[in-house]
Amino acid sequence: MQRFIGSLLIIAATTGAGIAYGTELQRYLEKLLYIRHIVYMLKGEIEYSNAPLGEVFGRVAVRTKDPYRKWLRAMEKQVEYREEDEFSKIWNRSIDRYLKELYLKSVHSIQLKELGTFLGQLDPDTSSRTMQLYLNRLELEIEKVREGMAAKKRISNCLGVMGGIFLVVILI
Repeated sequence: MQRFIGSLLIIAATTGAGIAYGTELQRYLEKLLYIRHIVYMLKGEIEYSNAPLGEVFGRVAVRTKDPYRKWLRAMEKQVEYREEDEFSKIWNRSIDRYLKELYLKSVHSIQLKELGTFLGQLDPDTSSRTMQLYLNRLELEIEKVREGMAAKKRISNCLGVMGGIFLVVILI
């Protein structure tokens, strides 16, 4: 009886691990989608209001959730008080500090940092084009994640169950 209960617990635990991995993939996709949403809002504010960048970050921060709100509020304060010489340094440090809890893949983090390299130095038209270029690249990355996600979720679920059965067979 104890072996049976132990076997069920092992299979349940490994199946749960597979399902948790699939859920984490879904959350990562949602993070990328929300970053895309924020960049669209930033782009819209820059294009239509022609406000300074600090004010743009403040306006967008009101409409976002944490940790993005903290990041945008910090960007607003740092841009207005110019604690650093270059905008790109402010952008990169604030991403490292406030968005590290998102655990973005290095590719996505680098792309987001590259956006800041060009954002603070250019006129509104060029900055709009730069943001559009970033959004196009982000769309491609989101599609890659979406395409691989369904297969990875299925595989993780199957591996969870099969791994549990394999462990039970080995232990019994």
